Amino acid sequence: MAGNSFGTLFRFTTWGESHGPAIGVVVDGAPPRIPLSESDIQAFLDRRKPGQSRYTTQRRESDTVKILSGIFEGRTTGTPIMLMIENEDQRSKDYGDIAEKFRPGHADYTYWKKYGIRDHRGGGRSSARETASRVAAGAIARKILAQAGITVRGAMVRMGPHAVDRDRWDWQEVENNPFFWPDGSAVEGLGDYLDGVRKDGSSVGAVIEIVASGVPAGLGEPIYDKLDSDLARAMMTINAVKGVEIGNGFAAAAIRGEENADEMRMAGDGEVDFLSNNAGGILGGISTGQDVVVRFAVKPTSSILTPRRGVDIHGKDAEIVTKGRHDPCVGIRAVPVGEAMMACVLADHLMRQLALSAAAPPR
Repeated sequence: MAGNSFGTLFRFTTWGESHGPAIGVVVDGAPPRIPLSESDIQAFLDRRKPGQSRYTTQRRESDTVKILSGIFEGRTTGTPIMLMIENEDQRSKDYGDIAEKFRPGHADYTYWKKYGIRDHRGGGRSSARETASRVAAGAIARKILAQAGITVRGAMVRMGPHAVDRDRWDWQEVENNPFFWPDGSAVEGLGDYLDGVRKDGSSVGAVIEIVASGVPAGLGEPIYDKLDSDLARAMMTINAVKGVEIGNGFAAAAIRGEENADEMRMAGDGEVDFLSNNAGGILGGISTGQDVVVRFAVKPTSSILTPRRGVDIHGKDAEIVTKGRHDPCVGIRAVPVGEAMMACVLADHLMRQLALSAAAPPR
């Protein structure tokens, strides 16, 4: 099964299935001599792991990471870094009823048509369980970015019909509630709303915003490796993501050119000062030096208790109820995953730019 690797100079390959013995990732291209420990990675995995509140799947996984290679005396060696996370709380019997059925909204049917075989236990390779591996890779990417003063953070900005009040945005609130929501005053209402969705046996979608600060101007490789195209691809590889926008995104279609163009003036230090950031920190596929802003839409979780019409492998119609432990809003745990993918893309492009600069003659 091809298509399990991502990146150019900073490259990672994930492996494992939802109900297999373990999942993991091999990170290749990390520079040598970077301090790295399992605790550095664990901190980010803990933000994504399931069962932390009643608003996420109650599957109990510690997501404890083990470093199997690429580290010597607490520092990277420049060789591939292999990370493993053991699966501890599989309940494969929950999926016995759909072993021969295709769940609406899932990858069951498409995997079956492509390979002629599928792992029905929790979706196998198509499960969102795979995203823990990406978060582990992103923790290493953040180490590279930190050396350049680049930070990445994310928040949920929409849950179903509820959108964030940007006048009340507070990044500190993001880590104080189970929704990664940047407005503490709205959290109680969001909880009541999601409780109602869950009691109805249903689910709801979300929009996640990821912001990278401290990104230098010049990252990106036109024409076909643009920074924004790589970011869009990165976010679209996340389970359940159905749309991505950079900066103003789709809203730019509703305004005039003089509103959308980011005007410029010279700053006192001789650098260019942008008066707005409608472009999301990227022009012509190359970073401007402003914050890089990406948003992506996550569809409602397809695994719901409400009966849905489907079919089975024998070509017969079927009614399907998906049992088991599932997120009523999978977008909640998508926040640290989006951060990780942003970090991996930026680390890759930073390394590519440093390699180009090192090979170029002085200006």
